[in-house]
Amino acid sequence: MAGSAFGTIFRITTWGESHGKAIGAVVDGCPAGLPLSEEDIQPYLDRRKPGTSAVTTQRKEEDLVEILSGVFEGRTTGTPISLLIRNTSQRSGDYGNLADCYRPGHGDYTYDQKYGFRDYRGGGRSSGRETAGRVAAGAIACKILKELGIRVQAYTRSIGPVSIREDRFDPEAILTTPTAMPDRQADEEALAYLQKAREAGDSVGGCMECLVDGLPAGIGDPVFEKLDANLAKALMSIGAVKAVEVGEGMEVARRKGSENNDGFRMEEGRVVKTSNHAGGILGGISDGSRVLVRAYVKPTPSIYLPQRTVTKGGEEIELQIKGRHDPVIVPRAVVVMESMVAITLADALMVNLSSRMDSLMKFYVPDKG
Repeated sequence: MAGSAFGTIFRITTWGESHGKAIGAVVDGCPAGLPLSEEDIQPYLDRRKPGTSAVTTQRKEEDLVEILSGVFEGRTTGTPISLLIRNTSQRSGDYGNLADCYRPGHGDYTYDQKYGFRDYRGGGRSSGRETAGRVAAGAIACKILKELGIRVQAYTRSIGPVSIREDRFDPEAILTTPTAMPDRQADEEALAYLQKAREAGDSVGGCMECLVDGLPAGIGDPVFEKLDANLAKALMSIGAVKAVEVGEGMEVARRKGSENNDGFRMEEGRVVKTSNHAGGILGGISDGSRVLVRAYVKPTPSIYLPQRTVTKGGEEIELQIKGRHDPVIVPRAVVVMESMVAITLADALMVNLSSRMDSLMKFYVPDKG
């Protein structure tokens, strides 16, 4: 299967299926000398793992990560880092009635058309469980960025019609509310809305937002390797994401240039912007201000209401899905967004080292650089 790898220099490859023996990732291109252990990665997986609250699937997985290679005496060696997460709570019998029909909203039909064969147990590679490998790899990218003074923080912006308010923004709430909202009042309202949807056998969608602070200007390439283009690709590769915005996104289509352009001024001898409508990226290259991206997530397609579908043989039937499913994907996907943004930035920073001759001189001929 093509399409399981992402990145140019800092490159990740995820592997495994939802109901296989294990899932994981291989990280290539991580510099040698980075302090790394399972304890650095596990907190990220704990944010993503199922069965942690009423708004997640009740599939119980510990999601304990094992580092199999690429680390010696607590530091990365510069060789591929292999990450293993064992599956321990599969209930494949819940999916027996899906072997010969297509679930609405899932990739079942398209998989069959492409490969002529599919793993119907939880969706195989198209399952949200695949993202555990991304998160394990993303934890490494986040650690690299922290060493460089760059902070990546994602959170839930909205669930259904309930949105956070900027005047109630509480970053500590991101890791303590079930919804991953940085607004405790919005969290309570969203939980009430989710409960009603759950009682009706339905699901809801929402929006995630990610902020990046400390990214220097000059990261990203014009034309096909724009930073915003690669961020959009990274986020659209998350299965449930259906739209991505950078900065103020779709809102800019309603403005005049005089309203939308970010001015420049000098502050303590450096260039800064007077506003940040662009979300920290101009011409596909970071401008040194805060990067802001949003990702819009569809409702969980596995719902408990009867739905119309067809079998592989063309028979029209009514399907009622069984199993354990999230009523909303967003809270667990927040750390996936954070990971994919971090992986994209770590790779872009490494690629950027070759963009200027003086950068090469500083590294290889420091006396002349």
